[in-house]
Amino acid sequence: MHHRYIKIIIILLGFFKVSFLTAQQQPNIVFILSDDAGYADFGFQGSKEFKTPELDKLAKKSIKFSQAYVSAAVCGPSRAGILTGKYQQKFGFEENNVPGYMSTSGIIGDEMGLPLDQITIADYLQDLGYKTALFGKWHQGNADRFHPTKRGFDEFYGFRGGARSYMPYDDSNLLSRNEDRLERGFGNFLEHEGYLTDELAHEAISFINRNKENPFFIYLSFNAVHTPMEATAEDLEQFPQLKGKRKTLAAMTLAMDRAIGTVLKELDKQGLSKNTLIVFTNDNGGPSDANDSDNSPLSGTKANHLEGGIRVPFLMSWPKQLQKNKNYNYPISTLDLFPTFLSAASGNSSAIEGLDGVNLFPYLKGENAESPHDFLYWKKENRGAIRNQDWKLLRFPDRPAELYNLKEDESEINDLAGQYPEKVKELYKQLFSWELTLERPLWQLRREFEGKAADRMDAYRKTNTKQ
Repeated sequence: MHHRYIKIIIILLGFFKVSFLTAQQQPNIVFILSDDAGYADFGFQGSKEFKTPELDKLAKKSIKFSQAYVSAAVCGPSRAGILTGKYQQKFGFEENNVPGYMSTSGIIGDEMGLPLDQITIADYLQDLGYKTALFGKWHQGNADRFHPTKRGFDEFYGFRGGARSYMPYDDSNLLSRNEDRLERGFGNFLEHEGYLTDELAHEAISFINRNKENPFFIYLSFNAVHTPMEATAEDLEQFPQLKGKRKTLAAMTLAMDRAIGTVLKELDKQGLSKNTLIVFTNDNGGPSDANDSDNSPLSGTKANHLEGGIRVPFLMSWPKQLQKNKNYNYPISTLDLFPTFLSAASGNSSAIEGLDGVNLFPYLKGENAESPHDFLYWKKENRGAIRNQDWKLLRFPDRPAELYNLKEDESEINDLAGQYPEKVKELYKQLFSWELTLERPLWQLRREFEGKAADRMDAYRKTNTKQ
């Protein structure tokens, strides 16, 4: 009931604006999310090893954000924050929801997902007249009640869980768990032909062709370049100078870049590019141990709160409204996508209680010269982090807090906690005050998995920084 009332409010508040808009005036929105990519593993981010010509071309047409952050250093919570525009800890989504985790009520596996009282950006866009679709990875709950088609998406082609093979399953390796199986719509399980990254792009192109007369929202949620490390022989041949995981990662990244290019070219072909808002980003920092990704010049990796775990590449393009080939250097968050997308669609995000993201358009258009955020926060179990202007505090359960000035030291090498004890105290108290607003985690990591997954901080904090 609460869900429906809020949606009705948004409809009423946005009705008079939307009623005067044609499908051509409301922009299409294409949100492209890569998975586990390294911060430095794109040409537009400075890579000399990897080939990403399509994203490099998009970067020249975009605003590039030099300090874009996710709200969590692992996939599931990060995506929950994106979909809701809220710090996901506010509704207890603090850990990944995968088999092997146990909820506080003792439930394991499929029963964990994005709480049903949380309304997604897709819900709101549907009510504003958009056709909505998700292609690829969901990772917001495997049980039927969490299904994308029940969370605001008209169409779904992908898988419910957090990872799966890029190659088709056959009778010998078809998994029984639904989170790994490819699915079209609700409950229609199938297998694809060819390489999954390509298939997701083909599905997005089909959706564009079928909905080009309507405003549409595409969430193109690649599992690339998440493990398993699988690439085609043709793409591997493009990187003779590389070896091992690094070679495979380069090939997987090239395949994703090519797939993105086919979608962008279809928008051009249909005459939709000028009024399509496109965002490309990544769901968390690269897991250097798992896929040999490169987060330089940042320290850290996926699953920790150093910059390499939470700062991500980020591009935004909307030719009809935004300047191109421009840099934006204030910190932003992927939580900002919700109100920004809603604003583009002429919705009213100010009527939604509890949003932590902000509409970025006034900042990008020069109407507001301030930083969009005074504070940004991160938390997982006893570990936490807070950023305030150029200062960042890292809190640990087993050793003293660390303090860095990111303007002078983005690699987080020089701990200044001893020199600025009052700043440590100030940020520590602010972080604690924020934590008092949060819910208890709905589920938590089983103890036997803790050593591997919960804290890669010590092993990768400095050795992963490639100067």
